Amino acid sequence: MSYSIAIDGPAGAGKSTIAKRIAKEKGFLYVDTGAMYRAMALYLLRSGVGPEDMEEIGLKCKEADITIRYEKGGQVVLLNGEDVNGLIRTEEVGRMASQSSGHPAVRRKLVELQQRLAESADVVMDGRDIGTCVLPGADVKVYLTAGSRVRAQRRYDELTARGETCDLDRIEQGIMERDRRDMEREISPLRQAPDAVLIDTSYMDIDEVVRAVIALTEQGPRGF
Repeated sequence: MSYSIAIDGPAGAGKSTIAKRIAKEKGFLYVDTGAMYRAMALYLLRSGVGPEDMEEIGLKCKEADITIRYEKGGQVVLLNGEDVNGLIRTEEVGRMASQSSGHPAVRRKLVELQQRLAESADVVMDGRDIGTCVLPGADVKVYLTAGSRVRAQRRYDELTARGETCDLDRIEQGIMERDRRDMEREISPLRQAPDAVLIDTSYMDIDEVVRAVIALTEQGPRGF
């Protein structure tokens, strides 16, 4: 019987970083849901569907089979059996993913595929609606958060490390606006599942958060 860990939370809380570390330490499959939405966007673009053609998006997305596996320590995203790792990080695909991800049919299809992965393997999955919608029966649910200023500072440090010029206040404002959109969206809004454990990462380092989540997996009859 497979084991699942669901990690939700707002942008900049460290979800992906933590999820990847936990997956590596536990030997689980890390399910990159964002990459799956990008693969769907690639499929729609290849099918000649425009981002404004909502009806056609609803029809075409049903034909895509998307999954994730790991080979030689690296993630491989498969679209109808094809490795599309090198094709899903373009700006065009990113724009299409942003526009198509809110379509109800796209979300239904991706949730179905994500649930199928969780049924066949031990997984760690992060996002904004994993514990509430995608894996409501997850063995461990965590809601990671941090203050908006802390999350903005993390993003600022990341950008300046790349040599980019940015404004901390503007980054924080953008984060707060994204939080509001995610929490108020009609489909699968960002919220903490009633049975999720809240972890505020504002004053924790990565190792501390990883240890806290792994400790949760070791509790109860299914812990290991």
